[in-house]
Amino acid sequence: MSEPITVSITRIVDPAQARQFAAWARSGEDLMSTYPGYLGSGWIRPDPASPEWHMLFRFADAPSLATWQESDERRWWMASALGIVEHSPEERLTGIEGWFDHPSSVEVIASAPPAPPRWKQMVSIFLVFFPLSLFANWALSPLTATWPLVFRVLLTVVLVTPVMTYLAMPLVTRALRPWLMKKS
Repeated sequence: MSEPITVSITRIVDPAQARQFAAWARSGEDLMSTYPGYLGSGWIRPDPASPEWHMLFRFADAPSLATWQESDERRWWMASALGIVEHSPEERLTGIEGWFDHPSSVEVIASAPPAPPRWKQMVSIFLVFFPLSLFANWALSPLTATWPLVFRVLLTVVLVTPVMTYLAMPLVTRALRPWLMKKS
């Protein structure tokens, strides 16, 4: 009784061609999935900017894999990637170790710190919004005192929002960062 075979391939792709390569990879998986003995496949990348794409695909046995690899469809599919991908050697593994090999290295990436509690976010926004809004209303009152309320508020919001977003909030959140990130 023959064992399943897992094929591991690394492709080098210009990151500028990532979308074309992804479409090419999906078409190959679609073709491969129609072959008897196909058990599954998938692509992964170390990160979005990486030129390396790793593929694993698995067939039930060596004859099923050979049928796929010797097919005219596979030859056509591989040729269609010229100029998009740099092909590399394949690694073949039999048995269950093909899916569950021990990694040669493990990299632990720290997750982003959690967002501060909403009440701290609210206090930070208030510390920026209240004085900025008060100042804007005071400064604009000689010009807008006779305007209808909706237009006074609209002008204030249009002027205050960019100042708050790009200047005041970044300064205040940087100043309050130790307090914001402190567990409480």
